[in-house]
Amino acid sequence: MFRTTDIVLIVVMVSAAAFTYKTKHDAENQLAEVRRLQSQIAFEKDSIDVLNADWSLLNQPSRLQRLKETFTEELQLHPVQPYQFATISDLPRRPLAIEDLIAGDGLIDETATGSIMQ
Repeated sequence: MFRTTDIVLIVVMVSAAAFTYKTKHDAENQLAEVRRLQSQIAFEKDSIDVLNADWSLLNQPSRLQRLKETFTEELQLHPVQPYQFATISDLPRRPLAIEDLIAGDGLIDETATGSIMQ
């Protein structure tokens, strides 16, 4: 009734159908994972926006001034002086670029200019 080739073709057809089903199922699982990750990314971006808004509210100068006035005695706060940050000698020198020399923006002294122009 069935020949060997018929049985082989039926097995191949069932195998192809099983492979197609498995591939479709895996693709759907991957798509669900992508959608879950996109949803999580959107949630994290919204959380970052809320945190940025909170940060800007907390750093308002008027609020900080009120806190300073309220807690001056407990914290012994004093105005910051410029020398508390750094001195001029602590700052790194900006490296000269060819464009700076050509533009003549005043970064080089006259003796260096004279030797370069000669």
